[in-house]
Amino acid sequence: MINKLIKRPVYVNKLLSFKDANVIKIVTGIRRCGKSTLFDLYIDELKKLGVKTNQIQLIKLEEIENETLLDYKKLYKHIIDNLVERQNYIFLDEIQLVPDFQKAVRSLFEKGNIDLYLTGSNSKLQSGQWATSIAGRYVEIEMFPLSFAEFISTYEDQDKLNLDKVYSDYLDYSSFPYALHFLKQDIRNFKTQINSYLEGIYNTIVLKDIMENRNFASSDRLKRVIKFLASCIGSEISIKKISDTITSDGLKMLPATVEGYIEALLDCYIIYKADRYDIKGRKILKTLNKYYAADLGIAQIKNNNPEFK
Repeated sequence: MINKLIKRPVYVNKLLSFKDANVIKIVTGIRRCGKSTLFDLYIDELKKLGVKTNQIQLIKLEEIENETLLDYKKLYKHIIDNLVERQNYIFLDEIQLVPDFQKAVRSLFEKGNIDLYLTGSNSKLQSGQWATSIAGRYVEIEMFPLSFAEFISTYEDQDKLNLDKVYSDYLDYSSFPYALHFLKQDIRNFKTQINSYLEGIYNTIVLKDIMENRNFASSDRLKRVIKFLASCIGSEISIKKISDTITSDGLKMLPATVEGYIEALLDCYIIYKADRYDIKGRKILKTLNKYYAADLGIAQIKNNNPEFK
């Protein structure tokens, strides 16, 4: 069992480096990578520095008790009504859930005594007119699931650890923080529990963050693209190659469709792209990119669980 928060010093220190700076701090990353917990860790550090509880407002917008605050006007009023005369530290978790959130955020940013922090699980936080309206006034702190150093930091008696075994677990199961809850349980079916947990994250990203927001017609087509990418992690692949392969398997898919799916996956941080760079010409090439999964556990669900689709 994990009874305490996993320390994430790299990210906490990044936030501390921008404390009271006149910029909006935006923490982005895949769902369940630890963004909400990061706020809790950072708030603990603020209190150690002398910040009082009444100077801090932490609003987790996924929680049902905050449902009324999904209206940007009500959210803004709630925050303003609870400000104190000293510096205020405002934390808005999963801000993209609030339609037109940028209106509230811009107004809050203009206040002289607010240090503003946001989290989000997709690129709505940096897209379109919103990004233009705050250009030069925000910093993005991109967060990932646990690094291996963070992963092993949760184990006691680290000098006695079998690092090869722990590293194998890290690669085979998951680097999501809560996956450790299952991995460290002394039960036979922990693998099944981890897979079920990862499937929940995967399905939420696919069905809610992508299908619902992008209005794609078929989740089956999207999942075929995901499976193809998961089987080719770190390999050079082209959009056309993906299109041709899936089409040859009996599901016609145009390159433009594949490109749209990949763009959506990148927006939700479930995959990352490494562009090919022409050193001689000093330019990024548009073909034969490499793609990497945010978490190898999700990429390998289909291998660990034959029923996964």
